[in-house]
Amino acid sequence: MNDQLSNTRSATISRGSGMSGEWREVELGSVAERITKGTTPTSIGEGFISGGVRFLKVESLSSDGRILPNKLAFIDLDTHEKLSRSQLKRDDVLFTIAGTIGRVAIVPQDIVPANTNQAIGIIRLKPDHSLPRFVYYALRDQKRISQARSRIVQSVQANFSLAELSSTIIPLPPLPEQRRIAKILGDLDDKIELNRKMNETLEQMARALFKSWFIDFDPVRAKMDGRMPEGMDADTAALFPSRLVESELGLVPEGWEVKALDSIASFLNGLALQKYPPLDGQTLKVVKIAQLRSGNTHSADVCSSEIPDAYIIDDGDVLFSWSGSLEVEIWCGGAGALNQHLFKVTSNAVPQWFYYQWLRHYLPTFREIAADKATTMGHIQRKHLAEAFGIVPGAELLRAMTSIMLPLHHQLINNTIQSRTLASLRDTLLPKLMRGRGSFE
Repeated sequence: MNDQLSNTRSATISRGSGMSGEWREVELGSVAERITKGTTPTSIGEGFISGGVRFLKVESLSSDGRILPNKLAFIDLDTHEKLSRSQLKRDDVLFTIAGTIGRVAIVPQDIVPANTNQAIGIIRLKPDHSLPRFVYYALRDQKRISQARSRIVQSVQANFSLAELSSTIIPLPPLPEQRRIAKILGDLDDKIELNRKMNETLEQMARALFKSWFIDFDPVRAKMDGRMPEGMDADTAALFPSRLVESELGLVPEGWEVKALDSIASFLNGLALQKYPPLDGQTLKVVKIAQLRSGNTHSADVCSSEIPDAYIIDDGDVLFSWSGSLEVEIWCGGAGALNQHLFKVTSNAVPQWFYYQWLRHYLPTFREIAADKATTMGHIQRKHLAEAFGIVPGAELLRAMTSIMLPLHHQLINNTIQSRTLASLRDTLLPKLMRGRGSFE
């Protein structure tokens, strides 16, 4: 049964501790106008295209409740019209019901028109019964996700039926309490999202500057043309040379050195941390590729903290996964232990922003090398670091560049750490608020 399943029971219970009014526990279907799921375009003989109407799949929903623009597929408008059952509207609540069960998102206005496939349940709520953002948070409560996962039907992949989704029990306080809860949690998520967007801008600015200075040599070319380099004062501009000279990399600014990445920075490979079991002492979260990609240590393994200091990582360290999924990130997930297949990258010769940007520059090349490996897990070798070259300016110019780049770099790190703190606060408050506990003062 694919459409709404239900005006079923709702049980009234009393709540207290800072909440006014009567709370109920209800089945989700009783407050929904419709509960359905999407359809793949191949079911009607259509397919995906390179651009058009947005189409969501499970991977389009993040584990932290966002819709990921870079994970969307697209269909044409005619296909969208044919898939009328699964057309999304603003404030529809989405819940993944196949594969990865229990990812939740709410549809914003700026993503519609949009559609989705059969792995995502669509919950369209009745007007004046419940607030979409409150129900979104209710479904993100770990109690609800655990409930869903306990009812999974295993076939080729995990499945959670629409009937089970409809019968999921959620708390339902009066609308004023719903608004206040949604605002408390929403304000935290809005700040996290603002930080994320700010970081995207900061990353773009930093990469644009790096490309201008080290790839396109814009300041040098400006001086060669008798122009003042843009975006810097006269003293900084004076530090750039006014000639390009031949090198093993082709033309480079006069006086700049060409150096291999492994001579610019040090690459410390992680430990096989299963050899350091936690036992009864202090522990550290194990940072593997999965943690690097997610940016946190949720559900991470633990190991003994009695490992060499060099293998302990913390906020602000640059990590590079050289095997499997190749990533270069500034770690902001707190203290942890460096697992094998990850490099901790440091340098005594150049600032962190400098080697981080060079690694980001070469990341597509490294991924191509790894993809060509005829093994089950693609990887690069240390020789590839020796074969990748960066260009190093003189010390005085590098200091001047650092005065421009470092504030961007630091703000990026600070925003990410702040977002981690806010997410932890949200995750602590959410179950308490959903059980009628917590203050609104």
